[in-house]
Amino acid sequence: MDMFQMISEDRIKKAYEDGEFENLPGYGKPMKLEDLLHIPEELRMAYKLLKNSGYSEEESRIRQEMMTIEDLIKKCDDSTERAGLQKKLNEKLLRFNQLMSKRRKTTNSSLFKNYEMKIQTKLK
Repeated sequence: MDMFQMISEDRIKKAYEDGEFENLPGYGKPMKLEDLLHIPEELRMAYKLLKNSGYSEEESRIRQEMMTIEDLIKKCDDSTERAGLQKKLNEKLLRFNQLMSKRRKTTNSSLFKNYEMKIQTKLK
């Protein structure tokens, strides 16, 4: 046992003796274990990290859809079709921002996306 491990063990024992572990959230309740059998073993740690940080599959899907719509807008020549695509992009952006606000992270992505669209329009 190395020195750091011994120090850690001593501090944990002292905290336990002082009762510092008694009022923790979930104390005395069974742990909620997740079923990760559907995730390959080599990806489970990455999945847990993403999930614990608030990342969701819906967020990933919406990001992908937004990028696809942005590419379509860049290549679109018809102004009516472009307006429809822009409307779809705005709807996806609104949903994305709702997801991000649920994670309690401030994001100005809609501001930057609209700014990017204005720059692209001026460059054409």
